[in-house]
Amino acid sequence: MTTHREGIFVKGLWVEKDPLPSEIAPPVAEVGISSAPMESMAFHFASYCAPYSDDFMRCKDESRDPRHCLAEGRKVTRCAMDLIRRLKDNCDKEWEKHWQCLDKKNHHYWECRKEETVFNDCVFKSLGITKVIPETPAGQTPIHLKEKPLFK
Repeated sequence: MTTHREGIFVKGLWVEKDPLPSEIAPPVAEVGISSAPMESMAFHFASYCAPYSDDFMRCKDESRDPRHCLAEGRKVTRCAMDLIRRLKDNCDKEWEKHWQCLDKKNHHYWECRKEETVFNDCVFKSLGITKVIPETPAGQTPIHLKEKPLFK
């Protein structure tokens, strides 16, 4: 089985030559945000949508057929869209300041810690979601909580 699919470009947009029929893959709206807002909310997304993401990854391990996991993928997309809606409703200013900083600073988290702290505080107070960095050693302060995260 090949994973390569042919496509065509139409006025700068990638279009599938053979899209999946709607009974196999009902249309789902795109998340609709760029890389900076997505990166800004990435750790919160990992906490908020963990059950759906875990199901999707387990499903992908079962089969290499992309159609096999479409339902799980739609659940992850809907969860992401729900989180984005909740972030916009509760922490829009803080989120925008953080992702704009990431966008201007070449996506370097360490250059946007001040904005990140304000955003993380808002997300925790409003939504109850804490930022957890995977594989942080036990007993060690996570990098985003250190007062002086750079070693000089």
